[in-house]
Amino acid sequence: VSKVGYSLNEKTNLAFLGNLRSGFFKGYTYSGIKKNFTSNLMSPGYLLNSAGWDYRPNKTISLFLSPFTARWVFVTDPILSQKGLYGVKPGQTMNFELGAYATINYLKEINPNVVYKAKLDLFSNYRHKPQNVDFFMTNILSVKISKLFNITWAVDLIYDDDAKLFGPNKTSPALQFKSLVGLGIQLKK
Repeated sequence: VSKVGYSLNEKTNLAFLGNLRSGFFKGYTYSGIKKNFTSNLMSPGYLLNSAGWDYRPNKTISLFLSPFTARWVFVTDPILSQKGLYGVKPGQTMNFELGAYATINYLKEINPNVVYKAKLDLFSNYRHKPQNVDFFMTNILSVKISKLFNITWAVDLIYDDDAKLFGPNKTSPALQFKSLVGLGIQLKK
């Protein structure tokens, strides 16, 4: 995410935001022993440019709202492109969307060794079912267990009405869930 803005006052900016989101490796859904190929690098990929209002009332929370957002959805993998996934027509590699966008960031130091961070991105496509809001939510809990090590638990929730990969016929959208646990090493001079 990159953001640049013009300050209106201490807490408010007019801002321009750019964001690129993609996975890096092949992704699959699993049903029993069968695995179905569902994603790859830039399949889907989301490029977003947005002009709006940026509000930061304190160090804990920030809010960006935009009624003017251009979003491009890419499906560059030839196999996935032929399936017409993620709102991109079969055989095409890109779909342009115009809509409203909001992002909320929250950062809370629970104590000196525990930090919680959350980010919620919302997008409504004016041109196709604006009532069906796509969301990407990331939650990260980081716990310092010693001077050298920390443990991080990350939970992502994603809903994209155009990601019709689920259900008995693999033609329905659904809430997607990802959870990761990581062990980090912190080296300081």
